[in-house]
Amino acid sequence: MIANACAARLSRTIRRGSMKSRRTIACAILLLVLGSARAVLAHPAPFSYLDLRLAPSGLAGTVVLHDFDVAHELSIATPDSLMDPAILARHAAAIEALVTARFVLTADGRDLAWVVTDLRPLADRSAIQLSWRAAQPIVPGKLELRAALFPYDPNHQTFVNFYEGDALTRQEILDVRRPEVVFYTGTRQGAVAVFTSFTASGIRHIAIGPDHILFIVGLLLLGGSVPRLLGIVSAFTVGHSITLSLAALGIVTPPARIIEPAIALSIVYVGADNLLSGAGARDVRAWIALFFGLVHGFGFASVLRETGLPPRALGISLFSFNLGVEIGQAVIVVIVASALGIIRARHPGVARRIVPVGSAVVIAAGVYWFIQRV
Repeated sequence: MIANACAARLSRTIRRGSMKSRRTIACAILLLVLGSARAVLAHPAPFSYLDLRLAPSGLAGTVVLHDFDVAHELSIATPDSLMDPAILARHAAAIEALVTARFVLTADGRDLAWVVTDLRPLADRSAIQLSWRAAQPIVPGKLELRAALFPYDPNHQTFVNFYEGDALTRQEILDVRRPEVVFYTGTRQGAVAVFTSFTASGIRHIAIGPDHILFIVGLLLLGGSVPRLLGIVSAFTVGHSITLSLAALGIVTPPARIIEPAIALSIVYVGADNLLSGAGARDVRAWIALFFGLVHGFGFASVLRETGLPPRALGISLFSFNLGVEIGQAVIVVIVASALGIIRARHPGVARRIVPVGSAVVIAAGVYWFIQRV
């Protein structure tokens, strides 16, 4: 009624061509505020709720959706009509198809089919609850969930609760920027899945990280005996293991804008040290590997945090990721050291040029990355 009165006053004032009255201006402002508020209230809070329950009999759960969102997706003019069980039943197949396409489960690397067991209105919440269960009675170790339920609304969020038995073990919020999440169950299968997944992640990170690879190659250019090379690699392992653990656990978390350029500078330094060592300087590669390993460990940790540490398996995930990094690193060491050894044995002339040319390439790449990252 207030909004209507203000609208009438504003209309009369506009027809008279006068806007001098403070009362009229106040009514105009109030009209805009009330109109905006009514528009906001027309759309409920943009949330959905997804529960997953893991029991010995298998996986099941519920999905709760606002009637407004469902009506929008199905082009239903009156969202409130879905609170009528009879009308809801007529749209059941369409709702089921909608949610099935946008709520995707993968168990231990395989797509997991699920079926709807119940669909009912929640009139007190202006919402619809869909109950579901996995088509197969499976207890997975690793469960991947994708839930982009209503992409038409960029503000929409899905609150996810994961239960094992009656215990709530994980909560997440998904949206258009982060529509996926990975769960590791608290079972023996879950521990195995954590170990294999994070070991593979560590290997993959070394394999796709040219800066880490080039740093290791730079350390190996001067060659040396097997014990010396093992000492250099072990020093690098000790360094990055310390900071990887500290950063992954949130104890020390320096920003990436500092760490990434520092990693590039470590590459420049190791190339320059190779040239100095070639001129007769003392070989301090083990100390270089230890010191800059601390820096590289923070870089590894940023990837590990993006992967997502399972709260109940921090020890396993840290150990297995580090193990993966070491496996990838060991492969690089074996390949590079073997290739350099063969070249030195068969082509001494070429071998003499490897250190200066290779070190120049290492320095150039490090300078390029430093400039790019700064």
